[in-house]
Amino acid sequence: MARTDTLVSVGLPVYNGADRVEKVILSVLAQDHPAVELVICDNASTDGTEEICRALAAGDDRIVYHRQPYNIGQIPNFTDALHRASGEFYRWAGDDNWLAPDYVSRCLDVFEADERLILVTTQQSYTGPDGATGTAAYTGTGYLSDDPVDRFEEALRAFTGDPFAMDPLYGLMRREQIMKVDRGRTLLREDEIYAARMALAGPWGHVPEVLAGRNWEPQRLSDIARKIGVPPWQARFSTLIQCGELLRALDEAALTPAQRRRGRAAVAAMYLRRHGGTALRRGRRLAAMGSALVRR
Repeated sequence: MARTDTLVSVGLPVYNGADRVEKVILSVLAQDHPAVELVICDNASTDGTEEICRALAAGDDRIVYHRQPYNIGQIPNFTDALHRASGEFYRWAGDDNWLAPDYVSRCLDVFEADERLILVTTQQSYTGPDGATGTAAYTGTGYLSDDPVDRFEEALRAFTGDPFAMDPLYGLMRREQIMKVDRGRTLLREDEIYAARMALAGPWGHVPEVLAGRNWEPQRLSDIARKIGVPPWQARFSTLIQCGELLRALDEAALTPAQRRRGRAAVAAMYLRRHGGTALRRGRRLAAMGSALVRR
């Protein structure tokens, strides 16, 4: 069992979350692990978010509230929450999330059992706009491997699998080790690139039970681009840009030449899983055009 004095920080980046932020705050404060710090980074909200957070912080010294002087962007605000935390372990929480009361203690027990781990995930529930709730079990073992490319391959398979099976950005992390992982540029699919870098950094554990939940609403890439402030043309080339960033991550990692080749093959396989049909259609079209030119 993990020590009860191990400080765990939860970072809560929020913007205009007055209608939902109190629920996640109360779920963090209700943890059965006694040493919890909640770091709220308010991205210059214009609704009642500030008043709600300040009122709750005034009544509980475990809450650290910081308001940005202006909206610094979604991803920089997420990163700022991590840098303001002081716990040995860290977890992000969205303003529509909830944590089971034993979330932290259950994850710490997994860390205690395997000192190699840099991250522990759990099964989560997802609630759609219609109120329906879904979840999916993760049954793989690749993230536990000591081989970084095994873990990298597992992450890339997950990117084209069931999105409900795992969300590593909402897992519990060893803060100092995760802070060494480059978050990279603000891009579409940036969260997947970051997850792949974390997979290269060290093994992950998993609790196969629903201990957390969040809202889920499918969004078009063009809408996400607008939300995070990147050019709309990135939506057309998001996978290609992502693959370039994944290859860069492999080049920067401490890998053998054989491991790097395996990693590059995994990136190519992921691209084909997403766009293989398009590539095949374009190939056939080019072949047909070539045949027509030959006949002339």
